[in-house]
Amino acid sequence: MEVSELKARIRDLGMTPNKRLGQHFLSDEATANRQVQYAKVGKNDTVLEIGPGLGTLTGILSTRAKRVVAVEADPAAADYIERTYEDVEIIRGDILKIDLPEFDKVVSNLPFNISSPITFKLLEVPFDSGILMYQKEFAERLVASVGDKDYSRLSVNAFYRANCLILETVPRTLFYPEPRVDASIVRIEPRRPPFEAIDEDHFFKVVKALFTHRRKQIRNSLILEWRRLTDTKESMAQFVSGLPGSQRRVEELSPKEIGELSNRIIEEKLNLAKGHHSTTSNARDKER
Repeated sequence: MEVSELKARIRDLGMTPNKRLGQHFLSDEATANRQVQYAKVGKNDTVLEIGPGLGTLTGILSTRAKRVVAVEADPAAADYIERTYEDVEIIRGDILKIDLPEFDKVVSNLPFNISSPITFKLLEVPFDSGILMYQKEFAERLVASVGDKDYSRLSVNAFYRANCLILETVPRTLFYPEPRVDASIVRIEPRRPPFEAIDEDHFFKVVKALFTHRRKQIRNSLILEWRRLTDTKESMAQFVSGLPGSQRRVEELSPKEIGELSNRIIEEKLNLAKGHHSTTSNARDKER
């Protein structure tokens, strides 16, 4: 489908692309076909599609999968999908506010403006794999490793939950309305965390604290964000006083090292609660 044809269809339906919903409709069926091929959708698969829009992906998925469940917040788009693809189950509503249905694979051109919360909501439930379209800049942050210029809180949190790989770049000219940047197709494969975080909630708080002040030394970042992690600024200063490598910056820490830092802070808090300080743990470090 050419962009001009897509525009005409939108006009005929009396629709206006909704900026609030982050709508950028993919016009290129060849790209949609590659997405489905990347996902290896088969007749035993239940596939979740988020934001089907005018069905560029939906029609292909419906011929390959056992079942397609499409979540659409735009009433006009939901009506169109329901009329056009009778074998597709449509859920009307905000993906961030509904309970996710059970599914094996997710194949979607995500609303660009809520890519991050959608991704982490998906990673809270079990599924085999996902092929997801993101803005290119977001995708590059999603897959970045320590030392990369795009390494970020998003990179660490995603790495903890899944393997992520950019498969290809999709030109912005294949969307209507045309977004400001190109897009990327990303494969996401959930997996068990590759390192231990004693307390996951605490780990994510440490990640946020460090990247909030990414140019500062780890010690200073944690002290500045003490409210996220402990009761008083003084106790945080005490916790970090014996931390090895506290003069490094978060950009130099791998996700595993951040996990180890989070665990160490928890241990120091327990030591303090028991009336001890980090001298014993420091001594253990010197012995290693």
